[in-house]
Amino acid sequence: MDDEAIVFGSFRLIPAQRMLLDHGKPLRLGSRALEILVSLVGRAGETIRKDQLIARTWPDTVVEENALRVHVAALRKALGDGRAGNRYIANVAGRGYAFVAPVAREPEQQRSAPTPANGAPVGSNLPTRLTRVIGRDRIIAELGRQFARRRFLTIVGPGGIGKTTVAVAIAESVSGSYPDGVWFVGLAPLPDPDLVVGALGTVLGISPSGVDPLAGLAAWLRDKQALIVLDSCEHVIGAAATIAEAVLKAAPRVCILATSREALRAEGEWLHRLPSLELPPNPANLTTSEALQYSAVQLFVERARASADAFQFADTDVPAVLEICRRLDGVPLALELAAARVEAFGIEGLATRLDDRFALLTKGRRTALPRHQTLRAMMDWSYDVLAATEKVILRRLAVFHGDFTMEAADAVAADQEIPTAEVSDRVANLAAKSLIVTDTGGDVTYHRLLDITRAYASEKLTNSGDIERTSRLLAEYYRDFFAPAEAESEVEPDRRDGEDHRAHEQRKHIALGPKQAQQRGEREPGEQGGRQGKARKVEASRAGDRRGDGFLHLGDAPIALPGTGRPA
Repeated sequence: MDDEAIVFGSFRLIPAQRMLLDHGKPLRLGSRALEILVSLVGRAGETIRKDQLIARTWPDTVVEENALRVHVAALRKALGDGRAGNRYIANVAGRGYAFVAPVAREPEQQRSAPTPANGAPVGSNLPTRLTRVIGRDRIIAELGRQFARRRFLTIVGPGGIGKTTVAVAIAESVSGSYPDGVWFVGLAPLPDPDLVVGALGTVLGISPSGVDPLAGLAAWLRDKQALIVLDSCEHVIGAAATIAEAVLKAAPRVCILATSREALRAEGEWLHRLPSLELPPNPANLTTSEALQYSAVQLFVERARASADAFQFADTDVPAVLEICRRLDGVPLALELAAARVEAFGIEGLATRLDDRFALLTKGRRTALPRHQTLRAMMDWSYDVLAATEKVILRRLAVFHGDFTMEAADAVAADQEIPTAEVSDRVANLAAKSLIVTDTGGDVTYHRLLDITRAYASEKLTNSGDIERTSRLLAEYYRDFFAPAEAESEVEPDRRDGEDHRAHEQRKHIALGPKQAQQRGEREPGEQGGRQGKARKVEASRAGDRRGDGFLHLGDAPIALPGTGRPA
């Protein structure tokens, strides 16, 4: 029986693989129920005593007869026993159970296995894409090539950045290299890490059983050449990492492609951090054709046209479209949610309403996962799985409107319950979880929140009642930070020692922003000198909101920085 399949009704049972198919698709069935079915079908037409079924199904465990009844009932329900006149399992009173449906036995290797026109293996369940992938062709091609030398790749990035879309496209591009299938395992709906092994088994069409289900699953994959896509690992990350390692060690021709908001931190893992879609570095005076060279604009315009067939992208729309794309950080899901509101508000109306983006962007696809249906749900998914201390620190970091150093983070986030050492550790964790962007390209490491993340965290900070305290700490930090600027302006650049020069560069970076600071260098000392000039530049561009009155506006209170000549 190990080399054959048993067919009854619309079902096909392959005992050797512990697989039950219904109309050719794997049917989810518990391991105990499947073992009972194999026993009954193997002796179809005979009555098998209850004690025999119990001994085979629970070989090393003492169980009550009630347990057998529960699993037989579940098996009948899964088979549709009793519906539309179908009868499969009969209860023989006082004796046991019998499989009463007609069965046919076929050699398993004779089953036809046509290859679809797209070349993907029959044993694949990749989601079908109904829209084209925009702005990711180079990444998809490069990561596809990497599978020739890397068996375990994780695509990481913030929510809505398009990790699943890219992973599916990569899997499609390499599917011809995996004759035993390309299998997509969506983990987002799973509420419990203990369910991950079962979810993988269900997709593969097997039911892991025994004391160590993972070992059985890995053993089944040992001689397979397959690609497994583990999608949305972040909330079951420990289980996903354990499974990935076990499978890769047991099955040398299996590869794993994972998506997560943070690394699995498992042996053999390679990471690719997926960036936002492209935005023009200098958005001034672009035409529509020039703007459409950038993938964020392409995606927004294409989705806007799909949701509002009267929409025409004109040159006069370019500034507003670029503002929308910039304020939504080039995040594909956010851009799609915004495009869905063009018909209701128009381009200009949409751009002016983005201050209330979480109330505005609520019209995702009805068929999407709940966390992809609104912008707030997208952020809730990431925020809700954070540790309590990480939530507090993320909220407090929302007072930064631009780049900040770890020293600045310590100043606003630390308190009696959260020491500065823990702040540094938690900021690193938040960066690993794609909630903080880190730039290590220069002598000083800078961090920042994406605009979407900052707006969400700022709302949480306001609701926590902690905004006044945190804003005051930020103002005090920058007051002290810029205090040396007046003395510094009187010292020629080539006379500063190394530490003073480094501090000067940090102040210039915060005041002007990294690009402007790099462009200016030391060429305009009049612009760089003096505390008042620095305070005003900070107020205007990096640290506070933009009111142009010489104050750093944080929360409801304007705070005077050094050199403004006005009291705090």
